[in-house]
Amino acid sequence: MNKPLTGVRVIELGQLLAGPFAGCMLGYFGAEVIKIEPPGGDPIRNWRKVKNGTSLWWHSLARNKKCISLNLKTPEGRDLVKKLLTSADVVVENFRPGVLENWGLDPESMRRDNPQLIYARISGFGQTGPYAAKAGFASACEAISGFRYVNGFPGEPPVRPNLSLGDTVSGLHAVLGVLMALRSRDQGNGGQVVDVALYESMFNLLEAVVPEYDGVGEIREPSGTTVTGIVPTNTYECRDGKFLVIGGNGDSIFVRLMRAIGRTDIAENPNYASNADRVIHQEFLDDVLKEWCKTLNIKDAMSILEESRVPCGPVYDVADMMADPHFNERELFERVEINGEPLSIPAILPKLSRSPGATEWPGPKLASHTDDILHSIGITEHDIKTLKTSGVVADV
Repeated sequence: MNKPLTGVRVIELGQLLAGPFAGCMLGYFGAEVIKIEPPGGDPIRNWRKVKNGTSLWWHSLARNKKCISLNLKTPEGRDLVKKLLTSADVVVENFRPGVLENWGLDPESMRRDNPQLIYARISGFGQTGPYAAKAGFASACEAISGFRYVNGFPGEPPVRPNLSLGDTVSGLHAVLGVLMALRSRDQGNGGQVVDVALYESMFNLLEAVVPEYDGVGEIREPSGTTVTGIVPTNTYECRDGKFLVIGGNGDSIFVRLMRAIGRTDIAENPNYASNADRVIHQEFLDDVLKEWCKTLNIKDAMSILEESRVPCGPVYDVADMMADPHFNERELFERVEINGEPLSIPAILPKLSRSPGATEWPGPKLASHTDDILHSIGITEHDIKTLKTSGVVADV
């Protein structure tokens, strides 16, 4: 069976992470993704851990993509992109607003040649508004979105997870927007622009922060390893030094939790019957669980809690994940081959039962699909040689 996006042609003009992550997801589920890189390639090719001259991250992020390197500072390079856009269904780009307009590659410029074209435009602050022209890396956008404010411990500087969440979450929003735009196009509405801002994607995760402020003047503060207003849910250290997360905040779950740890007196006490009651006594209940966890190794603690159907889980690092039988049976790791050596990369989710995605090939070498891509838009072998000689197209 075909993958769900088979037949959809995507031109990826983005670099680094947000746009390329969106392209990665679309390609995983069957879209033909043509990645246009600048001379020298996407900087991600050389970021973080590098092996044999290429980032290990690249092999995951650029999977299933066809790569060509064009010099978009030349009229000839931009003309080639225009020809590709004429044959495309979707554009994914994350340049600063105005760059595509300056190049004549923006939605309005392409409307006459391809009115069905869908643009996913990813930027720090969106295509409009007083901040649109600002540089927008994920770190700054996570900060202004309100997301960073609620992370960390009270009275300390806000904490960032050791991941570029703003980029990845924005890529997810872009994919969601593209899929809805494709559906709308199928209904006869033509192409449109999906305007994704990094700070807005993170703003979208803030749950009740806005109505709580507007309704009762509450500014949600950072709360360390807990969640404000939900008790008990926290992280506890076990006797063997491993950390266990326990979520005992449902009323019936809380009763089972207290009975499981031998505190029937608390389980049956009406002072702790509801979440609102437990919030008042959060410190006491956390201390009770903290002391109980200290008496047991994590496996024993989990066994007791799981027998009582209390949600809990260990805090895993990547070595723990890759050794876990559940992760492996759920096929969360895929094996690819790089220069004759095997490499595990993460599967892309969600899972589809009848038309699943898959990794067909890892992130390729720079410009490795150049000739095939140019042939697909009618460029002759002679003209391809000329374009390579002039430096418009990278010759690898």
